[in-house]
Amino acid sequence: MGEGQTNTPVNHHNQGEVMTARIEKTVFISYRRTNFWTALAVFQNLYANGYDVFFDYKSIPSGDFEQVITENVKSRAHFIVILSPSALERCNEPGDWLRREIETAIENKRNIIPLMMEGFKFGSSTTVKALTGKLAELKKYNAMGIPVEYFEEAMGKLRGDRFLNKPLESVFHPVSNVTTQITEEQKSAASEAPPVEKEQLTAQEWFERGYVFNEDKNYDEAIRCYTEAIGLKPNEIYLAAIYSNRGGARKDKGDLDGAISDLDEATRLNPDFVEGYNNRGVVRQMKKEFVGAIEDFNKAILLKPDYAMAYTNRGNARRAIGDLQGAIEDHTLSIELKNPELYLPLSNRGNALYEKGDLDVAIIDLNKAINLKPDFAMAYNNRGTVHFAKDDLENAIADYDKAIANKPDFTEAYLGRGTARYKKNDLDEAIADLSQAIRLKPDLTDAYITRGAIFSLKRDNLNALFDFQTASKLEPGDGTIRASLVRVLKNLGLKRESKEQEQIARVLIQKEKEYNQACFEAICENVDRALELLKIGLEKKQVEKEWAQQDPDLESIRDDPRFKELVGE
Repeated sequence: MGEGQTNTPVNHHNQGEVMTARIEKTVFISYRRTNFWTALAVFQNLYANGYDVFFDYKSIPSGDFEQVITENVKSRAHFIVILSPSALERCNEPGDWLRREIETAIENKRNIIPLMMEGFKFGSSTTVKALTGKLAELKKYNAMGIPVEYFEEAMGKLRGDRFLNKPLESVFHPVSNVTTQITEEQKSAASEAPPVEKEQLTAQEWFERGYVFNEDKNYDEAIRCYTEAIGLKPNEIYLAAIYSNRGGARKDKGDLDGAISDLDEATRLNPDFVEGYNNRGVVRQMKKEFVGAIEDFNKAILLKPDYAMAYTNRGNARRAIGDLQGAIEDHTLSIELKNPELYLPLSNRGNALYEKGDLDVAIIDLNKAINLKPDFAMAYNNRGTVHFAKDDLENAIADYDKAIANKPDFTEAYLGRGTARYKKNDLDEAIADLSQAIRLKPDLTDAYITRGAIFSLKRDNLNALFDFQTASKLEPGDGTIRASLVRVLKNLGLKRESKEQEQIARVLIQKEKEYNQACFEAICENVDRALELLKIGLEKKQVEKEWAQQDPDLESIRDDPRFKELVGE
């Protein structure tokens, strides 16, 4: 709620508590570390004007932290919370202290005053997402802006009759000796801090502008704003956060090397920067540097053992290198740690279970993920893949439909649905889906391979030739693609070209599975060798017999009685 709106009465007392109505000058400042300079400037102004202010200026011993914070919130009449566009972003994480401080103030009916930095809006998607449960009451309180250009004027208004200088029915809560001692130490340290310079507040504003632009997917402007903030040279801890956010914007823009450079600098400036290591791990994973990614996630977890998101990110990296059990264990830990986006580790664990062959259990996890987030396109796509693996084509196509409905540009869902329709023998619809996948991602090799196979079944050798030539350019070392290309060239009567490709394929096919070698030998009309390899491939369950029955690469041996015996026709 902004200025000018009606304040909801919040100052009450409970039966039996001591209550008086008078002007109170005790204040608690709640803030996110990225808004340190604004919080310090507010402290300095209020302290200079005679207010008794608690400000978490330096590290409080971990064993005393909860007691000190909670008792100070309860024992002070006024509760000021600094709100920037990014301040509430992590409020849905388990145990987030900004959320806990605000909820404690609401529960104890403190005089809550939200101070809004430039760009903060109660209606923004980030804020709406954060204001759940008890925290939703925050928007009921009168808020005021604190622009850098008019900071002194804003502080004068804050100290006026509308906010701090008004009689309150105050409830007094006793504090422990430990809290009293640590509170005095915090006040003493904060009061000796040098005055906050305008440049420091300006750097903070540039940071928050960058955050807003990044949320709006305007990555160039976000990067520009973060660069402006860096140029103002704030302290190293804050500078690390700016580099990390600029790295995030560069990642989202597709500049992965630039992102790594920024995140390297962020972790150099702040070696204990948990989010910096996690974010760098995500970028390394995108670069397929999975070992390095796992090292970064390990560092994040070492610094913060309850960091749920780092566990699920590490689980994804472990799955990528084939460590499926390790992936499942990491996703399970993320779930047990109550990941605020619980649908992610559930979906990711479902993927690992699918790859491990536990298809029914995988579907259970994916069902849970979809129940938590009914518009989660990736979970529908992944569940469709599991249904496909179970040969449940109707449910697979239904899930791909839902994935596309929720994400119309979902390339993998078009590929999956096209493949399922191919297997169902809906060839024209399959071609339409695969063509859409190619339009969305012109280097999608699997789509060319599958569409080429369909064109081959339809005896459309010219279109099949285009697809297999394109696929072989995208994957020049793939023997199976070369084998299919040889077949199409033979069908078109291009003997010289087919011989050239056959020589290349002969070398490449040796590293392929027996079934694929059988296809190549069938194309080359080496019938006995083809049948021998096909028998081995089917015994090893490299493909289903139903697929072998229609595979165009086996066309030359399809009428052989031995083939029919092998595939069960």
